[in-house]
Amino acid sequence: MDKFKSNPFYMKVSGDYALFTDPMTKGGGEKFTYQVPTYQSLKGIVEACYWKPTLYYIIDCVKVINPIKTETKGILSPMKNGKKDLNYYTYLKDVKYLIQYHFEWNDNRKDLMYDRNEKKHEQILLRSMQKGGRRDVFLGTRECIGHIERIKKRDFKNAKSYYDGEIISFGLMFHSFVYPDEAYDNNTANFLTSNFCSIIMTDGKIDFIEPKYCKIKHNLGNYSIKKFDDSNFTSVDDLFDCYEKEGVMDDELNECSSGDL
Repeated sequence: MDKFKSNPFYMKVSGDYALFTDPMTKGGGEKFTYQVPTYQSLKGIVEACYWKPTLYYIIDCVKVINPIKTETKGILSPMKNGKKDLNYYTYLKDVKYLIQYHFEWNDNRKDLMYDRNEKKHEQILLRSMQKGGRRDVFLGTRECIGHIERIKKRDFKNAKSYYDGEIISFGLMFHSFVYPDEAYDNNTANFLTSNFCSIIMTDGKIDFIEPKYCKIKHNLGNYSIKKFDDSNFTSVDDLFDCYEKEGVMDDELNECSSGDL
């Protein structure tokens, strides 16, 4: 039986500033941004729109629309002795990205199989994008507020990037974390795992590999899977009932191939 995979979704993300921190620059308190968003940061943005433990998101690709510009700011950081220290953070400025992604069922959550209703998850996700997300959206760090907007496939395909016609390599970058509830083998079970890989942008678009295909991995520590029950989990059926059905148009559907509302 083929593994379930939803149809793709499309989102526009923009903001005045972004800080996708290069971990190599954090040791002395300074922070310097990667030039492009990481897989993990984009996944976090999508999860801020809508997330449930029943599913997990796969980021397929991202388009970098605006030119890459940076700005350095002096930040006063509190110290343990009550004094303040001046650090320099380098941010990306005036960013706009288009994201293509899909979701798959989380096979580590067999206890939530009753919650696997593709169309209801899809409709909640689409409406959440339309409203700008269910939680605050941060572009890499809390002080960088982002704005999301639902777009269609044609908008993604027709969008022009500042880097059309160019191939740019960003070298080895942090890719993602694998948390225990998304573990895919014995090496990632009960561990927090960090992944690294080479990133190349072609015509302004970065095609991401899935975390399990990254060649460089590090186990960071032991973690356990959070348990969900009626006290901390709302089924998609109950959640969908909270959304008003009025005003749903045929062209709002995402052409799902299975499941009924």
